[in-house]
Amino acid sequence: MNSLLSRAAQTAIAIALIGSVVVQAMILPAIYRDLTDAPPVARVTFVVLLGLGILALQVFAVCVWRLLTRVRAGTVFAVGAFREIDVIAWSLGVVVVVLVTIALMLAPGGTAPGAVGLIGGAAVVICGVVLLVRVMKGLLRQAIAREDEVVGLRTELGEVI
Repeated sequence: MNSLLSRAAQTAIAIALIGSVVVQAMILPAIYRDLTDAPPVARVTFVVLLGLGILALQVFAVCVWRLLTRVRAGTVFAVGAFREIDVIAWSLGVVVVVLVTIALMLAPGGTAPGAVGLIGGAAVVICGVVLLVRVMKGLLRQAIAREDEVVGLRTELGEVI
């Protein structure tokens, strides 16, 4: 991967992380204040769910950052990369659970069915991304096995020569 491309991706991630901290600090309290007509339990639950979703996306972003760092260092083809990939999949899974829960909370409350459908659709799309991440992990596992095989063959060839 081009170093410039990975730096650009990390810059985008940094901007997104800064924005997410602003959302946590300023927007979530504003949403809580705007929900004065809602029952207290629903207000707290909704804001906590939003905060949890944002936190999960922050974890996702940090893990992608770490993978990009591994790519630049040439160490992405190592078993240690699996930890970041697993955390990415789990954090996106948390986002799916948060979205489904929010959709279920909004559905009976008279929220427009289209809005609930959009939230549910986003959950389905992110579920697809989780599955894609799992497939990519399998491909990385195969690439590591092939690389180990090549190293072994080169060692054997070196001994023969």
